[in-house]
Amino acid sequence: MRSLRSRLSRLFALSLVACLGLALLLLRLTGLSSEAAEGRQDAELRRACELIQDGYSFYATGWSGLAPTDDEAVFRRDLADVVRQAMAPFSSVSGGIWQAGAGVLAYVAPANAALPATIGAAVAEAGAAATQNGLPAARTGGDLRVAACGLGGPVSNLAGFVIARVANAPAAGPLWLGLGVLLLLVTTMAAWLSRLVRAWGRHVRAIETALAGHEAGMLPRLAPTGERELDRIIAALNATSVRLEAARLETAELSARMAQSERLAALGRVAAGVAHEIRNPIASMRLKAEGALTGDEARMRRALEAVLIQVGRLERLASELLTMTQAHTPHPQSVELRAFLVSCAADHGARIRVTAPAMRVTLDPELIRRALDNLLRNAAALASEIAVTASVIGRELQITVADNGPGVPAELRDHLFEPFVTGRADGTGLGLPIARELIESHGGQLWLSDPGGQGNGAVFAMMLPLDGPWPES
Repeated sequence: MRSLRSRLSRLFALSLVACLGLALLLLRLTGLSSEAAEGRQDAELRRACELIQDGYSFYATGWSGLAPTDDEAVFRRDLADVVRQAMAPFSSVSGGIWQAGAGVLAYVAPANAALPATIGAAVAEAGAAATQNGLPAARTGGDLRVAACGLGGPVSNLAGFVIARVANAPAAGPLWLGLGVLLLLVTTMAAWLSRLVRAWGRHVRAIETALAGHEAGMLPRLAPTGERELDRIIAALNATSVRLEAARLETAELSARMAQSERLAALGRVAAGVAHEIRNPIASMRLKAEGALTGDEARMRRALEAVLIQVGRLERLASELLTMTQAHTPHPQSVELRAFLVSCAADHGARIRVTAPAMRVTLDPELIRRALDNLLRNAAALASEIAVTASVIGRELQITVADNGPGVPAELRDHLFEPFVTGRADGTGLGLPIARELIESHGGQLWLSDPGGQGNGAVFAMMLPLDGPWPES
C-alpha cells in the first residue's frame, strides 16, 4: 500500500510539472502563432495587392491620355474583372480599386458580399497614403485589416486595396485560469479514480475468476460486492443466468420436438407421395388384367399394352426418385449457347421460341439439358407457346422459360419445389425438385420468377455461373 501511495504521489508531482510546462509552452506557442499568423496575413495581403497591380498594369498597357475613362460603366466593369482575376487564388480575402475623390470603383468579395461600412474610412486612408507616396500602406478598421498599393498608368490617384479579417491573439489571463482549473480537476479526478480503480479492480477480478470457472453458455450465481453500480450489473447477470438456463432447456426441448416433427412430416410426405404414385398404376394394371382374363386375344393385347404403359410410369417414378438421391458432379465444357438451347427445345416440338446471344459459355450440358427438359415438359403440357430466353448478367447466365398457360395455382406456389407437389393429374411432382437439384449442383439457382394467372403464363428462371468453381455434390 505504501508503495502504491508513493507511486501516486510521484505521479501527481509529475502531472503538476507537466501542467506547468504545458502552460509555458502554450503561452509561447500562442505568441509565436499570433506573430506567424500576422506575418502570413501581411504576406498574403501584399501578394494579393501585387496581383491587382500586375493585373491593372497588363490592362492599362498601351493606353494614352484619359481615353479609358470615357465610358465610366465599362471602366468600372473592367476594373472589377481585373480584381476578380487577382482575387481568384484567395478564398478569404476581398479586394478592390479605390480612387481619390471617387471612392471605391470596384470591389470583389467571396459570395459577392458588400463592402463593410466600418472599413470604408480605413480603405480611404490607406488608399490616399499609397497614392501620395507610392508605397504600400496598411490600416486596421475594427476586426478588419486593409492593405493598399498605388496603381500607375494613365488614370491618376488609383490604388488597389485588399481586406482580410484580423486574427486576434488569445489573452494569457484566461489561458492561465483554464490551466489552473485543469490542473485542479486532473488532480481531483486522479485521486478519485485511483481509489475507484483499486476497488473495482478487486471486484472485477473476483467476477472474472467466477466466470472463468464455468462452461460456455452458462453463467454462475455471483455474490454482491457492496458497490452499487457493480451490484446492479451482478443482479442483471444473475437474472440473465436464470433466464438463459430456462431458455436453454426450452430451446433444447423445442429443437428435439421440431427435428422429430420435421423428420416425420418429411417421411409422411414422401411416403404419401410414393404410395399415391404407385397405387394408381397398380390399380390400372389390375383392372386391365382382370378384363383381359375374360376377353379375347385382342382385348388381352390391349390390356398388356396398357400394363406396359403403367409399368413405364412406375419405372419413370423410380428413376426420378433415384435422381433426387444421387450425387451430381458437374463436368463443364465450352458450348455454343444458342445452338445448345435450340437443341434442347427441339426435343419438345416446334412451338418453342429461343432468344439467346451468339456466344460460347462454359457449363455442364447434360445437367442443364435435364433441368431444361423438366421445365419444358411441364410447360408443354399446359401451354401452346413457350419462350426460352438467355442473357448475361455480370458473370452469370440467366435462362428463363415462359409460357402462355394458365399459370401456377396460388395454393401450389409456396410448395412448388417440394416432392410430389403437382397440379397435373398425370404428373409425378418430381420434375421441378429434380430440376432445382440439378441447377444447385451446378452452383446456380432456380426459382419461380412469375407465377402468372389471369391470362398470363408462368415464368421460371435459372441463374448459372459463367466460370466456376462448381460445387461437388
